[in-house]
Amino acid sequence: MAGARKPLAEGRTLRKPPVRGKVAARGSLARGTATARNELRLAGVGTAAVLRATGRPWSEWLSVLDRAGARTLSHKDIALLLSRQFGVPDWWSQMVSVGYEQARGLREARERTTGFAATASRTIHVPVRRLFDAWCDDASRSRWLLDAPVAVRRSVDGRSLRMTWQPGESPVEVSFQSRGAGKSQVAVEHGRLRSAASARTQKAFWSAALERLKALIESGR
Repeated sequence: MAGARKPLAEGRTLRKPPVRGKVAARGSLARGTATARNELRLAGVGTAAVLRATGRPWSEWLSVLDRAGARTLSHKDIALLLSRQFGVPDWWSQMVSVGYEQARGLREARERTTGFAATASRTIHVPVRRLFDAWCDDASRSRWLLDAPVAVRRSVDGRSLRMTWQPGESPVEVSFQSRGAGKSQVAVEHGRLRSAASARTQKAFWSAALERLKALIESGR
């Protein structure tokens, strides 16, 4: 009969067609988006860290700030916009501002309005109170910061610390945030450095120091 299907040969079975269309495309898109997010790094900070701290990845912040006219704003005004309109914490408003300015060619990497700066951060598996004490107590701090030439100038209990690096009196701003039960984050910005080379040197120093702190404090010593 015309149009009738031929019977399957003995031993053959129908094969399920390969998955195509929206389902496959959605999986590829998700993987591509995750990869792109992890690759973007500005102001020395990766997208994953920005997303956790501010609720948006770098790609979204660049678009949001473009629409807000940030290309024509000063660094201070961009930071105020982020803080007041979008509720970004003070330290992160500075980081996002610098990252935006770097991405749009408005400043050199690690450059600030007062010179160059080095940043570093770590998430450590201890409560924020214990992490803060490891910085404020002189004896505890010397165990991991060793003989670094710093002096504590001001502290806000459990939240922030201001130090100066001598000689030169360059400021070191340290902020602390709870990341849930038994986990917290410390972020360091060493500012007013004279060159990009100095910023690279200090970034390496602070990264190594935070690794020592993490190993020491998580071991319970």
